[in-house]
Amino acid sequence: MPHLFPALIVVDVQRAFDEWEAAGKRRNNPDAVARIVDLLAAFRASGAPIFHIRHEGTKPNSTFRPECPGYAVKDEARERPGEPVIVKHVNSAFIGTDLETRLRASDIATLVICGATTNHCVETTTRMAGNLGFDTRLVRDATWTFDRTGPDGDTHSAEDIHAMTLSNLNGEFARIVTTSEVIASLTAMRQ
Repeated sequence: MPHLFPALIVVDVQRAFDEWEAAGKRRNNPDAVARIVDLLAAFRASGAPIFHIRHEGTKPNSTFRPECPGYAVKDEARERPGEPVIVKHVNSAFIGTDLETRLRASDIATLVICGATTNHCVETTTRMAGNLGFDTRLVRDATWTFDRTGPDGDTHSAEDIHAMTLSNLNGEFARIVTTSEVIASLTAMRQ
């Protein structure tokens, strides 16, 4: 029988992204980490499973290398004892890790995904979760991204990239939801 509660997958809430902002990169969704904190509190109160995903950079100049300050998780999103931390080296939390094995061993069928960045590790993990057959929800207000310059030299705003990523994933790979919808659903399940 599938696990009653969904699992929360918290992707890469690491200090390297603060360094990017400090260096002048502009992001969207400034309240995303606060929404992740809300999700963590709700999942902990429900006794629902939580998996923390951490990116470990492999390139020499990566701010996500374990010896760099950017590797550390932001204090407010840090794991608690008993909450597994899964270290990945690529965009997907399913490649080169035991995440899928752990989820299947616990009969977890539904995943709630949040974290950073919307169009990289969150998107890749969400696409794979959908392709692997999980009932996947992506929390739109608990993820963020940064402005980017495309191959044509045009600048694309973080808001547009975020919106397009959600549009691409919606219905095909995941249901796009809000933090308040997830919390309301968890509350209803507990009653």
